[in-house]
Amino acid sequence: MTKYVITGATGHLGSQIVTELGKRVAAETITLGVHTPAKAAAFAQQGMTVLPLDYRDQASIADSLQDADVAIYVPSKTHTSFSRVTEFENVIAAAETAQVKHLLVMGFIADQADNPFDLSAFYGYVPRRLASSSLSYTILRNALYADPLVPYLPELIERHNVIYPMGDASLSFISLADSAAAFAEVAVTPSLWTQPMYTLTQERSYTMPALAQVLSQVSNETIGYAPVTLKQFEEMYNEGNEGHMLASMYAGGAKGLLATVTDDYRKIMGHPAQSLPDFLTANLANKD
Repeated sequence: MTKYVITGATGHLGSQIVTELGKRVAAETITLGVHTPAKAAAFAQQGMTVLPLDYRDQASIADSLQDADVAIYVPSKTHTSFSRVTEFENVIAAAETAQVKHLLVMGFIADQADNPFDLSAFYGYVPRRLASSSLSYTILRNALYADPLVPYLPELIERHNVIYPMGDASLSFISLADSAAAFAEVAVTPSLWTQPMYTLTQERSYTMPALAQVLSQVSNETIGYAPVTLKQFEEMYNEGNEGHMLASMYAGGAKGLLATVTDDYRKIMGHPAQSLPDFLTANLANKD
């Protein structure tokens, strides 16, 4: 019986991966390594094993990964590349000690060597470090999540404009649900492991005027494009001291480094990812 382990299993992506994996394999084959086990109580009630895991503690990671055939690593939400690399080194060491047969790792498209994004160093480190390890692995690089656009839309309607400091460059998106489905599908399909990296995107990217047009259509409001500066964006969205990280991401986007589009999702799932207009329409309807 194949044993699956998911770390970071109570976060936005991790919890959806658990749900998707639970549709494909028996609950008793799934182990969750989580920082706060109480948050995974609903999964435990389904028959999944829940173990405490601290990314700073290599021993607790190794305990969670023990006897894992397939492990899925979803990084923590720390805001610096240094802290994430340190965490990742602990995961690599624990996975090698536990002799994990295959490791799935979450990546992000902002991993280029010339990308000013605060976390690009971490995401660029991931494939290089895995290549030097003894592990069998697959990296799933996500485009930008489409999901935050739903709660953000009322503010954009009020402003009458998309304000991302992106210039003429494009953004590529994927929904959390589609990303999670792809993770689960790769986890249970060894034939997909022959490709070491997939990039999960919808089938087109959007310039800011095009994004504004989509948002106008789904909201029945008039939304244009009037970018603020990177400094203004950082100051406007500095809740939790995330302002600089977010602004640095769009600095990379303005260089065209967040525009990647592939058909990898279709390769994995056999159908295209949900389009941005369809995603927004469905989620706005659910919200109402």
